[in-house]
Amino acid sequence: MSNTLDDAAHLAAQLIARRWLPRSHALVRRALIDTELWAALNDRLAAVGLKLVENLYADHITVAMLRPAEVAVFGETGLASNNNLDLPRDGVALLVVLWSLIILPKRQRQIARTEAQAEGQGEMFATDKPLPLASSVSPTLSYRSLLADFGNQLGKKMRLDANLKLLERNGFITRRGEDIAEGPLLDLLLDYDVLAPRVLDGSLADVLARATDPLAGPAINAIIAKRNEPEPEPEPEPEPEPEQDMNDAAPTASGDAPETH
Repeated sequence: MSNTLDDAAHLAAQLIARRWLPRSHALVRRALIDTELWAALNDRLAAVGLKLVENLYADHITVAMLRPAEVAVFGETGLASNNNLDLPRDGVALLVVLWSLIILPKRQRQIARTEAQAEGQGEMFATDKPLPLASSVSPTLSYRSLLADFGNQLGKKMRLDANLKLLERNGFITRRGEDIAEGPLLDLLLDYDVLAPRVLDGSLADVLARATDPLAGPAINAIIAKRNEPEPEPEPEPEPEPEQDMNDAAPTASGDAPETH
């Protein structure tokens, strides 16, 4: 067996060992535009029960288990649990709150900037403009605001601190002194299309609306307000003009002839 790894095997090994890689990584950049390398990477991962996870709005890519592998590893009981990272229930609740306060505003900013650029460039060139980096539009949260707003519901300070450490260790968040920022996996392992409607249309929206964080609070309230706006009523279609009888429209001989005296 050769000791030399091809690019697909090299990238697969790095993803498994490191758990995530930035999109700026040289091999990742190549794989994102090289369909053969991308397919080979997926095949290598699938052979060991894994799949690639990436989206345009995240600055990293990662791997996750395919469903048959989840069943084989965790069994039906494990699949019925709310997570396979051994996060406690209040840790999962904290994760959803952090995702809502960070990812929802970030995604709205990315979409808004892309639409604004598209309007300025015209449709022909709009698709060529890359999305803003997540790190440039992702809000940071104040730890003190998080504790004041959600501490009682999330187990008070001791439990909150313990769960923040767990989430940081698992790559969901990073800590910058007193601030909490998006980690590599926060916008990858939680499905936006599934979770966003549940958050914004459920009871959690009312809780999030009371957030006092100076950055995330106004942003999440703007998103909730926009979602609750009534849809504009469609303009009524104009009534068709009545068809004119051809006999009425045709000029008569007497009507066309000049009067004679």
